[in-house]
Amino acid sequence: MVVIQNIINDSNVDEDNLSKVCQDFLNENAVEGRELLIRLVSPVEIQVLNKEYRGKNQVTNVLSFQSDIPEEVGESILGDVVICVDVVREEALIGDKQFTDHLTHMAIHGILHLIGHDHEDVTAANKMESIEIDFLSKLGISNPYN
Repeated sequence: MVVIQNIINDSNVDEDNLSKVCQDFLNENAVEGRELLIRLVSPVEIQVLNKEYRGKNQVTNVLSFQSDIPEEVGESILGDVVICVDVVREEALIGDKQFTDHLTHMAIHGILHLIGHDHEDVTAANKMESIEIDFLSKLGISNPYN
């Protein structure tokens, strides 16, 4: 189950569609029966989180936090993807992308981090980008890296 927490009450976000797309991506990647929270936040909140957890005192577009709830608790939670809508909107404008398409890309990018992907080296980055490009193309979203 995907839960969207739009704490900034941004009416430009289609929460139902974002939830469905993220659930489809989880299903396609055999991550079923686990709960995912997509939290849409302000620049201030993401900067605080980025500083606290990554030591970077700056805003960013997306952060991922894997669940640390022990299995014996019986909750099947994948984790949280935190997205700064203002940053995503600005990046979309600068990159000549549709806001919704870029938001979807950032959500998928965050989920990939939760399921073990990263972009720490060229090989890993290429694999992660390939997964993103393939899934986004199924939604009619063009390659976000072009």
